[in-house]
Amino acid sequence: MFEGQPKGLYALALANTGERFGYYTMLAVFVLFLKANFGLSPTVAGNIYGAFLAMVYFLPFIGGILADKFGYGKMVTIGIVAMFMGYVLLAVPAGTGTIGMICMVGALLVISTGTGLFKGNLQVMVGNLYDSPEYASRRDSAFSIFYMAINIGALFAPSCAVGIMDYAQKSLGVSVNDSYHFAFGVACVSLIVSMIIYYSFRSTFKHVEGGTKQVAENKASVAEELSPAETKDRIVALCLVFAVVIFFWMAFHQNGLTLTFFADEFTAKSSSGVESMMFTVWNLVAVIFIVYALFSLFQSKNGRTKLISGLVILAAVAFLVYRYTILPESTAVDAPIFQQFNPFYVVALTPVSMGIFGWLASKGKEPSAPRKIGLGMLVAACGLHLLVLTIFSPDNYASVAGTIETYLLSSLPTLKLTVPSTKAKRVWSLPIPMFSPGWNSVP
Repeated sequence: MFEGQPKGLYALALANTGERFGYYTMLAVFVLFLKANFGLSPTVAGNIYGAFLAMVYFLPFIGGILADKFGYGKMVTIGIVAMFMGYVLLAVPAGTGTIGMICMVGALLVISTGTGLFKGNLQVMVGNLYDSPEYASRRDSAFSIFYMAINIGALFAPSCAVGIMDYAQKSLGVSVNDSYHFAFGVACVSLIVSMIIYYSFRSTFKHVEGGTKQVAENKASVAEELSPAETKDRIVALCLVFAVVIFFWMAFHQNGLTLTFFADEFTAKSSSGVESMMFTVWNLVAVIFIVYALFSLFQSKNGRTKLISGLVILAAVAFLVYRYTILPESTAVDAPIFQQFNPFYVVALTPVSMGIFGWLASKGKEPSAPRKIGLGMLVAACGLHLLVLTIFSPDNYASVAGTIETYLLSSLPTLKLTVPSTKAKRVWSLPIPMFSPGWNSVP
């Protein structure tokens, strides 16, 4: 999967990892910040959260139109600067009154606008790396790598947010309300890192940034390949897919809203034993190493690679055993930490998913992309029903394990949605650049 990829892929993936780390650090604590700092009800906080996500999803279409005229590179640069300024507004402790509210709303507008310019266009640049015939066959694996990079950033974000808030409260004597601004400050730092990565390795992907002239040439070349009827059919297909998956993402984004409030108010506040190990992100990273090393061990035909894979497995297992021996009697569980489980499951289970669908494809039994999407939505529904069942406990608190399992079932559909999406990008590719950011607006 990693062999023969252009260097630009890794540069763009790392730049996006930094940006996503900042985004999910902010999102991990955002609704709790609204509740604690402004005293907003869950309903009002939810409306603000929903409006923000609506802009995050819609504005990539505007970003695509602008990139069509001015080029992808310029829009990505303006977008990342705008996001940085938005996080700065959130990081400034402007108080709990009118000024604080104005800064918060302004920050959301700037961040969503920057995301619209940055996110979709960066992913289009990744796709353009594979327009060359020598790389065309590696496009599917490239988007799998890119998507995993996004989730690696999201994996560390909740722990970082909780950790920096805890440090600010205990070591700097900062109040709980003001400690949220430190988490938003981490998002600012992550954007700086993302900008450094982008410009340090710009030479590896500069040819796909697309100035006005290049974009016009690309439009002309693509328009020659598709007839108006074909273009119409593909636009209709995309719109139908959008209409279906909108319901999945509506449920999925309860992670940062309803599930966060649920974890904060109705889930047990502590964990013990093996279960508590899941709330340390480095333990999850060790599990990821074991999964990938196992695949490498059984799939590789090279003896040296098998040896290295075996050593990685032994080292990761030894690390987990050591961590188990020093476990405290009880581990405190903070609500935002639960948001690390979705990216963990996505990263850990991506090779498993690809292996299963690859095996089914070899047997001629791989489900179609629409069927995968339908199955994924059913699994997501089961996860939410499981959460309902966990409520019926003697002490009126849902078990930690039940909430974790809900995140597992809500994560599996993202694999079904994103695994077929790379093929769908190729089948439904359009001569209209604004559709590419829209298709790529999956977080």
